[in-house]
Amino acid sequence: MPPTHRVVIIGAGIVGTNLADELVSRGWTDITVVEQGPLHMPGGSTSHAPGLVFQTTPSKTMTSLARYTVQKLQSIEKDGQNCFNQVGGLEVATTPARLKELKRRHGFATSWGIESRLVSAEECLQMYPHLNKDLVLGGLHIPTDGLALAARATQLLIERTSKAGVRYIGSTPVTGIQRTDNRVTGVTTPDATIPADIIVSCAGFWGVELGAMVGVSIPLLPLAHQYAKTSAVPTLKGRDINSRINGLNAALPILRHQDQDLYYREHGEQYGIGYYGHRPMPIVAASLGLTSKNVDDKNMPSRLEFTPEDFDPAWKETQRLLPALQQTQIADGFNGIFSFTPDGGPVFGQAPNLDGFYVAEAVWVTHSAGVARAMAEVLTTGRSQIDMGECELSRFEDVQLSRAYVNETSQRNFVEIYDILHPSQPKESPRNLRTSPFYSRQQDLGAFFVELGGWERPFWYEANAELLNFLPAEWKPVERDAWSAKFHSPIVAAEAWKTRNAVAMYDMTSFHRFEMSGPGAVHLLQRLTTGDISAKPGTITYALLLNSDGGIRGDIFVSRLSDQAFQIGANSATELAYLSREARRQGQWVQGRDITGSTCCIGLWGPRARDVISTVSTDDFSNRAFPYFHVKNATINGIPVTALRKSYVGELGWEIQTSAEYGPRLWDTIFQAGKIHGLIAAGRAAFNALRLEKGYRTYGTDMTSEHNPYEAGVSNAIRASKWEDYVGRYALDRLSQQVPTRRLRCLTIDDGRSMVLGKEPVFYRGKPVGYITTAAFGYTVRKPIAYAWLPAQVSQGQGVEVEYFGRRIKATVAAEPLYDPDMKRLLDDKPSVDSDLEKPLRSRL
Repeated sequence: MPPTHRVVIIGAGIVGTNLADELVSRGWTDITVVEQGPLHMPGGSTSHAPGLVFQTTPSKTMTSLARYTVQKLQSIEKDGQNCFNQVGGLEVATTPARLKELKRRHGFATSWGIESRLVSAEECLQMYPHLNKDLVLGGLHIPTDGLALAARATQLLIERTSKAGVRYIGSTPVTGIQRTDNRVTGVTTPDATIPADIIVSCAGFWGVELGAMVGVSIPLLPLAHQYAKTSAVPTLKGRDINSRINGLNAALPILRHQDQDLYYREHGEQYGIGYYGHRPMPIVAASLGLTSKNVDDKNMPSRLEFTPEDFDPAWKETQRLLPALQQTQIADGFNGIFSFTPDGGPVFGQAPNLDGFYVAEAVWVTHSAGVARAMAEVLTTGRSQIDMGECELSRFEDVQLSRAYVNETSQRNFVEIYDILHPSQPKESPRNLRTSPFYSRQQDLGAFFVELGGWERPFWYEANAELLNFLPAEWKPVERDAWSAKFHSPIVAAEAWKTRNAVAMYDMTSFHRFEMSGPGAVHLLQRLTTGDISAKPGTITYALLLNSDGGIRGDIFVSRLSDQAFQIGANSATELAYLSREARRQGQWVQGRDITGSTCCIGLWGPRARDVISTVSTDDFSNRAFPYFHVKNATINGIPVTALRKSYVGELGWEIQTSAEYGPRLWDTIFQAGKIHGLIAAGRAAFNALRLEKGYRTYGTDMTSEHNPYEAGVSNAIRASKWEDYVGRYALDRLSQQVPTRRLRCLTIDDGRSMVLGKEPVFYRGKPVGYITTAAFGYTVRKPIAYAWLPAQVSQGQGVEVEYFGRRIKATVAAEPLYDPDMKRLLDDKPSVDSDLEKPLRSRL
């Protein structure tokens, strides 16, 4: 039977109407769509969007959403015409740097299963005769790209969903959202209140105002973007007549000239020109007032007055790239409003602090149907077949929700939208929003900081540069290519060496720490995780959070501090949102709170870690008194700490936590006591390399909700003896009886030096079969390491190739973990050290 949920969708643009259609196709019937503009042309971004769909991005999720959007638009037909003109897409390079970037983008397309081809300058001219042959160096052609007829699709979707029973209310603003006991109950308009169990805001750049009605911060910024049309191009004469006959108004591929922030499409005899190179023009949606009932092509809230002075550089460059346009003028133009976010992704999912309130905002036409399908799947089944983790509203930290942060970073994304950005490129501003209590000490050591989630994270320390002079030959860093050498330092090799052979301290403060407490905490965590949380206080359990289909929605470390109190080590704020929401549903018996910012943490790891800890604490840190995967309270130089015996780098040691007030003293105590044992401070780059050597996965990068534990290689987190029911258990029972068709595999690079960075395609017997998730140089094993998703039949010992900027690099599927498979380094009381370390240690004392 169809569900009885009452759904109100706010916004009848390309996202809202697609969502209504997706819900109808799944049997939901009680659906109302409220639109502040007239239904024939709502007046939002959909109404003026130029419709260019370039599917390929560095993100697998966004590419998958775009691919479905193309498929969906092709399926929406009337009078024999669908809503997508698949003319193909052509991205051209006019600089050597862009030509290399197109090779990288070709790799993304191959990784994500999008047909693409690198083409020569001559082929670009054959496909696009208007190009200036003296400027173009080459291009990337994707035949399935094209033009979305968004306004037409919206009208056809309204027509067919109305016949299926969806109620549309046009020219009606939402004036309020009703709620009771932290759950939505209805939508208020000037004329009525519409009861609702579920409200989905698909209001585009008006979403900020809707969120404010219920205290939900929506991190998007409306920005104006210039679009202009030329007068008739002589070489396109007669195209308008053909357009009326064919129902299409373009035949040439959509064109992108990213070196100058430009894109192009045909409009019959005219050219359309989009430009991102102008100054950011932020808009406050509330300042636009109520949408008129008389919206048309020229008059709509999202279409602002054209500013020719901002467009002048674009027009000069356009006439240079496309000489045929020198015979034309700008016939029409406008500054159209689109939504931008701090990280460039959509804002998707249920609000962390209000049950039943969902958002699908900052969604461009390119991803519209894909996002709508994902939302419909979440509402009807609780999960999306495409992993939406990088789009979740809850991915943002509190500091990233401030209007100042959203305004600055969203404008920066506008400016950089077509820039060539390195995956490790640090953000320039805003910085120093969140610093650990160790920050000043790290500055003194010359830390190179990279910002993530507002935190300043040290990646290496210039103070360790002198150690390069003492590195044994087999630990010497290899020379890297120019791209992989960016934002990297050879110092990382020295920090990895000291961690493996002496001892190093890592700042773990920014890793998320939550507390779940109360008489219902055990039941909650037993119900939500794959681990047995009922173990006695003092134990640590590595566990997975699953969806009902067995997909991984997170991995966590659960430390039982007492009978009713647990500390959760997690990847992001999304896990806290999930746990807190489930705790609310359980009743008043569990409380959750984020303690990350009020605490700090040092990871002390290495074979001499016990030598260091024994000089600063009288507590017993031996294997007998403090086994692996246990937690206990202790004192270090008078400082109360919580010590957790676990290690991401595969060496003996502990995470040592205390409240922020004791942070500087804790750092100084350990740093000074460790000097005689060769201790250094080490950064995140060495940490990541050592983690890969040990085979530890990272949720969100190596595995997502699209993967199950058996194929991801984390079935060790499933406690087979656990008798309680938990989310995903029945799916795991079924999956355990099946042979995985794909697996996350460890690769080592055959030549011992060629680097890859992640997301590159992997080839087996000449055909693309998978993609890289994470990569680093393995200093202990003396070769680059990568993890990749591959078909299950590609087994250990077999050779594959990784495509890196168009070059094939040979690699081998390796047994894992590459380092310490017997866990001796983690479990021995006194792991051995490299005798070659003694000489440089003595010379520094």
